[in-house]
Amino acid sequence: MSDINTTPLVDVMLVLLIIFLITVPVVIQTVKLELPKVQFEPTTTKPENVSLSVTANGGRCEVFWGMTPVTSRELVDKAVEKLRKEIDRQGGINAAGLELPEVHIRGDVNTPYRCIGGTIFAMQMAGFVKVGFISEPPAGSATVRL
Repeated sequence: MSDINTTPLVDVMLVLLIIFLITVPVVIQTVKLELPKVQFEPTTTKPENVSLSVTANGGRCEVFWGMTPVTSRELVDKAVEKLRKEIDRQGGINAAGLELPEVHIRGDVNTPYRCIGGTIFAMQMAGFVKVGFISEPPAGSATVRL
């Protein structure tokens, strides 16, 4: 007889198929979540919002408040002062409808996370609650609806 007997091979494959069909649903356990539906929304910049740019130059983190470079201590001091002035302008901490300003961070693509994380931490220490990131979508990937 010159043919190869494939019956043992088929038997082994069927047993493995049954084992995988039984074990895969047991191994893959997921929590049912309803993820949010996201749509592109242009950012509306209010004059009271803080715009920061973060970059790394030679391994050093550089933070710019608008166009002015600031150190980490100056960043916290300016942020506290900005928040204090905005709260006073709206009538104090107990004012009805108090809207705190937001922080918008632009980070260079090559900036290490420690620079971005340090900036976020500094702004949270100053009292800012809302921190957002400004990004640039790939060319042609998003359309703006008016």
